[in-house]
Parts: sequence; C-alpha cells; structure tokens
Amino acid sequence: MFRTEVENLSFEVIKVWNFYYIYITPMTEKLLQYLWNYKVFKHFDFRDIEGNAVEILNFGKWNTDAGPDFLDAKIKIKDLVIAGNIELHVRTSDWIFHNHSQDPNYQNIILHVVYQNDAEIDDLNGKNIPTLELRAYIDHNILGKYETLMTGTQFIACENIFSPDKIPVNFHEANVIKKLDEKSQEFEKSLELHKNDFEAVLFHSLAYSFGLKVNAYTFRLIAESVDFRIINKIRQNESQLEALLFGISGWLENPKDTQMLMWKREFDFLRKKFSIPDLRFHPKFLRLRPPNFPTIRLSQLSDLYLKHQNLFSKIIKADHMNELYDVFAPVKASDYWDFHFNFGKLSKFQPKTLTKDFIELVILNTVLPLKYTYHRYQSEEITDEILEFYRNAASEKNSIISGWKEMGLDVKNAMESQSLIYHYKTSCEEKNCLNCGIGFKLLKESSNV
Repeated sequence: MFRTEVENLSFEVIKVWNFYYIYITPMTEKLLQYLWNYKVFKHFDFRDIEGNAVEILNFGKWNTDAGPDFLDAKIKIKDLVIAGNIELHVRTSDWIFHNHSQDPNYQNIILHVVYQNDAEIDDLNGKNIPTLELRAYIDHNILGKYETLMTGTQFIACENIFSPDKIPVNFHEANVIKKLDEKSQEFEKSLELHKNDFEAVLFHSLAYSFGLKVNAYTFRLIAESVDFRIINKIRQNESQLEALLFGISGWLENPKDTQMLMWKREFDFLRKKFSIPDLRFHPKFLRLRPPNFPTIRLSQLSDLYLKHQNLFSKIIKADHMNELYDVFAPVKASDYWDFHFNFGKLSKFQPKTLTKDFIELVILNTVLPLKYTYHRYQSEEITDEILEFYRNAASEKNSIISGWKEMGLDVKNAMESQSLIYHYKTSCEEKNCLNCGIGFKLLKESSNV
C-alpha cells in the first residue's frame, strides 16, 4: 500500500489479491485546520488514542506561515496544564512524510491532532506527546458537503446547496470595502512611484479602464510612457493629445488620409519638443465590437481631458453619483470618428459617445476607488459615503451577475453586483470555500447534502 495527494485529496491505493483499489478520503489538511479553528465538532469530550481525557483550554492561533498549524495553544491532560503548539494532519503517518521529527520548528508540540490514526510515531511517544484522533468527533455530513464543493463543476461549487438566505449580514458591504482596500493599496504604490501625483495616477487608471479587458494593460503602458506634465501642457489641444496617444500606439507610421497625416506631423513635433521616448505599444482590435475599438476609446479619453481642466478636483468634490455621471456624459470621440471606427475606413455616420454602462463601469472600478484612496490618504473617513455611491448606481450586467441571478439572487444595485463579482473572483473561482462566509454557514449546518 502507498499514499500520496492529488489536488489536495488524500487517497490510498490498496492491493487486494491482484487488484488495486483507490480509496479517496474527502478530508484534507486544510479542511481539518478549518474545523479545528472554528471548533466545528459534534461534542468536545475529547480523548486521546490512549483513552486519556483531553481538555482544550485554548485551541491556539491559526498559523498560515511555516511551522506548526496552531500556535500558543493550551491543553489539560492527566491533571497537567500544558502550553505550546498543535500540529494537525489527516493521518498520523503524515508526521513522518513531512519530516517533522528533524525540523526544529516542531520541537514545542504539545498535541498531535489527526483525522485518522494509522501509525505509531516513536518520536512523539518518546516525548509523551498525545495524539488526538478526530474522526469520531466530526459530523460526516460536513465531509460530504466539502467533497461536493471541491468536485462540483457548476457556476459556483455550492450551487446544489446554496440559497439566497445563506448570504451573511453585511456581506456586500464587507466585500466592497475589501475590494476598495485592495485597490487602494495598488493606488498607493502608484502614488509612491509618481511622487504622490494624484492627477497622474488618475490619468493612468482611466486609461486602464478605457482599455477594457482586452487593452487595459496596453493603455496603461501608453499613459505611463509619457510624463503627465506633458499631458497637462497639451490637454487643451485635442488634436495634439490624440496625435500623441495614436503615435505611441504605432498607428501613424503610414498615413492613409489627410487627417492621419496631420496627426503624424503633430506627433513628430511633440516627440522632438518633449524628447518623448521612441516607444511603441500596439493595442488590439481582435474580438472587439467597433464601439470598443482602441481608436475610439483613446479619442474619447483625449476628449475627457479636453473638456475638464480640473478633472481630479471635480471627481473629489462630487457628492452624488449624478455629479460623477455628468463629468463623463458629454464625452465623445473627435469628429473624424463620426465617420470612422478605424483609420482610413469610412463608416456610416455615428457620433462615438460614451454609453451609460461604460460610464458606470469607469466610475465603479476607477473613480470611486481613487476617491476612497484620496480621502484615506488625507486621513478622512469616507467609507459610508463611498458605499452610498455604490448603492445609488445600477447593477452591472455580465455573465457573473447572470449566474448569481440564476441562483435566485435579486441583485438590486452596484453595491451588490460589485460584491458578488469580487466574491466570485476571490472565492468561487478558486474554490476557496473554507474562507467564504457562505461556505462556512453551509458546512456548519448539519443537514445532509
């Protein structure tokens, strides 16, 4: 017989006569740690494998770094109170497979907790370290639920046992705040790099948003390749700002019409005047609908900066969602693009304005997080006000939100849609059910799967 692990599922290969059988154990070390940390047991009248009563005075602090799983624990056994660390394994023999006997980090172990006791460990016996087998203390419905979660192929792992009433109180607020904090940390790194210039960071971030999923990274590179002080100097000349962005995108090398030729001349002038590095980035057109072509989006970004000399100030001072919407609503691509989607190719007349959905996407993913970061930078508490912006914005429309709606959720506003998108990407996609508030409630319930 031998043992191994595949995708965190322990299994045994057992030979019976000339046949080999695989027995999969749904218990994993991560699940065992979770159950120990949250004390999810049928009862607490623990006894070690020798039959001695073990009272857990302190379950310890869950250690996510190297070393024992739980630190600073305290137990009482044979009328002795012992303080130290606790190590958990699916099987007792994992102590050997993980080479803990030779590791000095495991010299202060006071209890070895296992799901299944399958071996005698001389090192532990010699130090009188008790072993506690948990198999009889764990509700096996939990194992069935966990196995269902880990092997499910639905939209979310818990789809078969989920219901809307499993959403914890303040779930959406907590998720949006987590997302804002994470985004704020990204902005703070950018601010450090750009000497606390919020205007520059706003420009780079808006460029990222205007690029959407396909060109977000490329648009950011284009924006960051030029000192923002240059952008500020030419922002009132739409032709020059467009020429700069189009030139850096590598589109002006072979002009196809007089307008392109004019942009090329402007770009060549700006490149020499400001000693702009000879860098070229190449946005993608593939699999994009024409209104989202990078030509249109860069022209619209130019128009945004043409229309608002004090764009950052307007965003920071805005108190309501409508004020932010009004900043972006008048924006359109320049007149050339009324008859074009790409260079030199005529199309039916259509002014290229920003749609309401696109504006809200930019506000939710860039403007509000930067507004939150700015006030936090100024040591001003504005969390409730920012959350109110999300509550007053419409829910996003995408495949993730459609999936949640099919699960029976009524997604009423952007607070809820942002929360559910964040939760899906950080928990559901990764099957991180053990760190999910919904998963915690589902696993803890004693009903059958």
